[in-house]
Amino acid sequence: MRDITERFGTLYFPKSALVFYANNDSNRDCYVEHFDLDRNGNLINAHPLTVRESNQLAKSLKINEEKQSFLKPQGIIGTNILQIDPIHNGVVIWFTKAMRREMFFVEKLEIPNGKASVPAMLWVANRNKLYVYALKNNTRPTERTLLYHAPFFNVYSDGGVCMGTVNISIKKSSTLEEFTEAWENYFFNSYFSHLMENHNPVKGNCVNLWKKLLATAALFPKDVLLASNRKLKDILR
Repeated sequence: MRDITERFGTLYFPKSALVFYANNDSNRDCYVEHFDLDRNGNLINAHPLTVRESNQLAKSLKINEEKQSFLKPQGIIGTNILQIDPIHNGVVIWFTKAMRREMFFVEKLEIPNGKASVPAMLWVANRNKLYVYALKNNTRPTERTLLYHAPFFNVYSDGGVCMGTVNISIKKSSTLEEFTEAWENYFFNSYFSHLMENHNPVKGNCVNLWKKLLATAALFPKDVLLASNRKLKDILR
């Protein structure tokens, strides 16, 4: 015979039980009694449910509800979603097509705020951290799709985004749509301020690029994108 106990998952043992009593009156008064369980599973130590025990129960139910709803889609999962991992802080990988976005810049850059064309983008985020990359096409990326450096200020060479003083607050009960929308808003509604560690994410001058795009309705020029050393398969979980 073989010992297969190491293949078992986490074991849970019954520790206590709640018994709900109700009368037959129309107002349906309810009384809750708490029992401990001995090692044989017998009910012992019966007593009314205390305030502390009620609070513990409520907290447990709330946490369980949050876990069940976190990153749960509101309907059919959109074709822009590439991967979802709801464990721990959660990780979602998705892409957006090229579009015009409202953008904000600090005064020292001397770039006016306004709408500008941005390229297709790949987004990778958990509840605390965001990575962004640029894509050359609007089509849904595959594992072999080459990633380009996101052509924005405040982005490190590995794609990590410095959010500065922005207060990131992604709820543990966020749906998939709320999660992705929140991160896109955090990114584009914050102020772009500087290049990270002398990383220039485009061919040419990043300041002049955005000045030109803000002054015109021109599409984002794909030829200024710099290829990274990553493909989508390199960041899939």
